[in-house]
Amino acid sequence: MTLATGLAWGICAASTAGVITRPFRWPEAIWATLGAGLLLVLGLLPLQAALAAVGKGADVYLFLIGMMLLSETCRQRGLFDWVAATAVNHANGSRARLFLLVYATGVVTTTFLSNDATAVVLTPAVYAAARKAKAEPLPLLFACALIANAASFVLPISNPANLVLYGGHMPPLGQWFGSFALPSIAAIVVTFLVLRQVERTRIVGECLSGVERTPLTTGGKIALGGIIATAIALLAASAFDIQLGLPTCIAGVATTLVVAMYTRTSPLAVARDVSWSVLPLVAGLFVLVEALDHTGVIRQVAQMLRDVAADPTRGALTAGTVLAFGSNLINNLPAGLIASSAVAQAHPPRMVIDALLIGVDLGPNLSITGSLATILWLQAIRREGEDVGFWRFLKVGAITMIPALAAALLARVALG
Repeated sequence: MTLATGLAWGICAASTAGVITRPFRWPEAIWATLGAGLLLVLGLLPLQAALAAVGKGADVYLFLIGMMLLSETCRQRGLFDWVAATAVNHANGSRARLFLLVYATGVVTTTFLSNDATAVVLTPAVYAAARKAKAEPLPLLFACALIANAASFVLPISNPANLVLYGGHMPPLGQWFGSFALPSIAAIVVTFLVLRQVERTRIVGECLSGVERTPLTTGGKIALGGIIATAIALLAASAFDIQLGLPTCIAGVATTLVVAMYTRTSPLAVARDVSWSVLPLVAGLFVLVEALDHTGVIRQVAQMLRDVAADPTRGALTAGTVLAFGSNLINNLPAGLIASSAVAQAHPPRMVIDALLIGVDLGPNLSITGSLATILWLQAIRREGEDVGFWRFLKVGAITMIPALAAALLARVALG
């Protein structure tokens, strides 16, 4: 190993650690872009290669912009608060039924708005609803965290990591359902059953019903229509093998503008509250992974992928499991980028690629550091006065993620 290679690896490792642990409470994007900048300043990565790496994420950036605008518009119009209050009232005073309804709401939100929306927007609404119902909030909050990842491969749009792993070129919708419908059901059901068993003592008994529910405004109804229209448009785009970023961006911008027009408000109010730092974070991660590729790491990973893929069934189980646990060490976004680059070089069977996606989506349920969605979830509950430490989350995550991962991978392998 040359000095330059070792230095590049060290910068990539330190930047990834910074993204996960956020020293000095600096935003994740600072650490990713700082690492990318150091690679350029020290001449460890050519500028042209870095720009090409940033360009690879164009579809992901557009997807994130659209989803963030759509989610923030829905939040400001009270749609998620209305949904959460509706769930409380339909629980009819049962904590167990409320837990089921919150979980089901998380499935729908993740499926059609992405796991980040569940973490950032639904979680505070669920906390507020739990307080109104005088129910223990933590089981409901754990439900939001875990379903954000467990349901994130129902559709291509359910997780930005899906676009990352496939490099923006998603499989057609029919092929997607053929690969992931059964594994998604397995992951969702097993996660629910295990989490319900883990939290059984805290979801028994009664809670309040008939809590005050603010009527859905015209803006909220339009936002809901925007969600439905976006889901239909993206399903159509996926069915015709069209990249999802631009349609998502157009749908998010259009919904925001239409709501602003009908409510006579400024769309800038929505734009100001969007977490735009996610975009440089993802761009920085693309550059870090390009540096690893530049030093030969990706070639080594690709060779290991070729070796295990010689037996597709065993390779799928092995690759999916390794990536699931590895995502918790370096976060699933860089893990997905590394896997995507390795797949582009190794060209493994589809079963192995699908298993990698299951691993990168579902694996982060093990720990708080596993995915951006879980980190955002932790920030959201801290703002509400709750907190979950690393080990506490790990205890729940280990019990729920491992059987769900096994069920999902076995379901995919069974499909052949």
